[in-house]
Amino acid sequence: MTVYFHEEDLPAGVLAPGPIAVDTETMGLITPRDRLCVVQISDGQGHEHLVRFNPGSDYAAPNLKAVLADPERLKLYHFGRFDIAALKHYLGVVAAPVYCTKIASRLVRTYTDRHGLKELVRELLGQELSKQQQSSDWGGPVLSDAQKDYAASDVRYLHQLKAELDKRLIREGRMELAQACFDFLPHRAQLDLAGWPEIDIFAHM
Repeated sequence: MTVYFHEEDLPAGVLAPGPIAVDTETMGLITPRDRLCVVQISDGQGHEHLVRFNPGSDYAAPNLKAVLADPERLKLYHFGRFDIAALKHYLGVVAAPVYCTKIASRLVRTYTDRHGLKELVRELLGQELSKQQQSSDWGGPVLSDAQKDYAASDVRYLHQLKAELDKRLIREGRMELAQACFDFLPHRAQLDLAGWPEIDIFAHM
C-alpha cells in the first residue's frame, strides 16, 4: 500500500481500468466559498493518489479531469453529493456515473442511524479508521503525513464497501432504487450549487 502525492494534476496512466474511488478535501463545507484543496483517487488495487491544489490554482488538471469525466468509469463516493458539487464547481466536470456508499448504507442499514464511513468500515470490513484529521487545515503549504494518510483512507475501502453493500441491496430488493438515487445524485449536487442546498423541492410545503 502506497500513498502517492501529486501537485496540480494526476500523472497520466497511473490508474488501472475500472471503477475509481473519489473523495475531496476542501477548506470548509460551503463549496463556492471554501476552495478545493485535495482530490483523492484509488483504483482499488492497493494504492491511493492525492492531487493537491494550491491557493490561486487554475484547476487545469487535464489528466485528472479526463479520468473524472470518463463515462466508462464508475466513481465511488461516500456522501458523493458534496464531492460531485466541489468537482463541478472547481474542475468544471461532472464526475459520473456514480455510486455512493452512504446512500447504499441508508437503504440497507435501516437498523441504525450511523452511516459515517468510519462506522461502515468497522461493521462491514472489520477495519478501524481514524478521523482525527477530518477538520484540519487542508490549505496549508505542507500536508502532514497524518493528513495524507487520512485523505488516502477515505478512498482506500470504497471498492470493498461497494461489494458488501451490493450484496445487501440485492438481498433486500433495493438495487434498482439505489441505482435511481445514484443516477440523480449529480442533479442533486447541481441543485446545491444553484441555490437549493437545504430546500426539498419535492416537499408539499
